[in-house]
Amino acid sequence: MRDPDPSSDGDRSDRLGSGVHASWHGARFTNPVRLDQVDSTNRYLRDAALQGAPEGLVVIAEEQLAGRGRRDRSWIAPRGSSLLCSILFRPAFAPADWHLLPSIVGIAAVDTLAVLAGVEASLKWPNDVLVGDAKLAGILAEIVGTPPAVVVGIGMNVAWPKGWPPPGPLAVVAERATTVERAASRAVDREEICAAFLGSIERRYAALATADGRARAAADYRSACVTIGRKVRVLLDSSTVEGRAVDVGDDGRLVLELVGGGRQSFDAGDVVHLR
Repeated sequence: MRDPDPSSDGDRSDRLGSGVHASWHGARFTNPVRLDQVDSTNRYLRDAALQGAPEGLVVIAEEQLAGRGRRDRSWIAPRGSSLLCSILFRPAFAPADWHLLPSIVGIAAVDTLAVLAGVEASLKWPNDVLVGDAKLAGILAEIVGTPPAVVVGIGMNVAWPKGWPPPGPLAVVAERATTVERAASRAVDREEICAAFLGSIERRYAALATADGRARAAADYRSACVTIGRKVRVLLDSSTVEGRAVDVGDDGRLVLELVGGGRQSFDAGDVVHLR
């Protein structure tokens, strides 16, 4: 699907405009730019970063027309049903620790769901939030610009309307997913979830300023990661590897104890939890 024409008045919210720049002043996770419709919140923040947007800028959309996850997979959700949010970071610590940025976004989601919805969520390496074995949210991190900034986006299923998904391929995908309202067995307020989530990110990001804080973040991620201890299959571009996940290192890499013996670490790949 092509991007809307930025010259169209009806699509003005989908592109950077003069009104958006005014909202950058003092932005630090708590003053989000709100869009009615956008192709991708991550794309929007990539453009903003290249134009000098400050750290802490957040964009939230009611609807994405071309949302995506890892390996350019589509993110499809009904309008108003999800928390669609991207956050701009300009970290001062070493790039070797930037993998902690999507980690704290995932941990913040787990914290928020527990406090506001009473939902016990967990993390699947490298980028999913789960309830049981069902996917509740996906996270995508991208590096952009010079000097580089990091954009981290999350799409969280909050509440699907009655009758969604329609029969067909979407229904098959949705069988492996869930929403906050389904997991909580009650209605939830998306704005309350958003506010608590951004507040948690603010606190956790501030802690990354010190070596001790980064070590705690890595430990918190390991504690929340249910991939550790599971038999898994790692899908790479041209091969697959099976073994038991035994750790996620301080460098963010997944460590597997291989079926044939020995260990191997992975900094990327799709993971399938095996029985």
